[in-house]
Amino acid sequence: MAEPVIDTAVPASGALPWIEILEWGQALLSGGLILTGTFFVLAGAIGVLRMPDFFTRIHAAGMTDTMGAEFILLGLVVQAGFTQLSLKLLLVAFFLFVTSPTATHAIAHAAHLSGLKPRLGRYQAPDLEDIGKGDRS
Repeated sequence: MAEPVIDTAVPASGALPWIEILEWGQALLSGGLILTGTFFVLAGAIGVLRMPDFFTRIHAAGMTDTMGAEFILLGLVVQAGFTQLSLKLLLVAFFLFVTSPTATHAIAHAAHLSGLKPRLGRYQAPDLEDIGKGDRS
């Protein structure tokens, strides 16, 4: 006689395995937040390469790096769960949220006071192949 097949994925009571579902949800949420942060950091790096002058470059770098780092840290907080590590990550995120825009503003303000002028008028972004070949005007 054949032995009956018992499915161990679902308990005999018919209840769902909530612990596994929550673990998968936590992993998906943290992975999504980390990927979103990575997207913002990469967008900032491309913005630094494509923008015409110092002020637009520092804006692209400052805004997207702050947002990207915040999303990455938030994803790490979700992954860590309710632990002391998540509190430390939240403190790092808070200090980064306060200091990064402040530092960007201070650098831009110092550049403005030193006489650096923004580039005005029409601007054509360089082709990706032409970046780094010269023409530093």
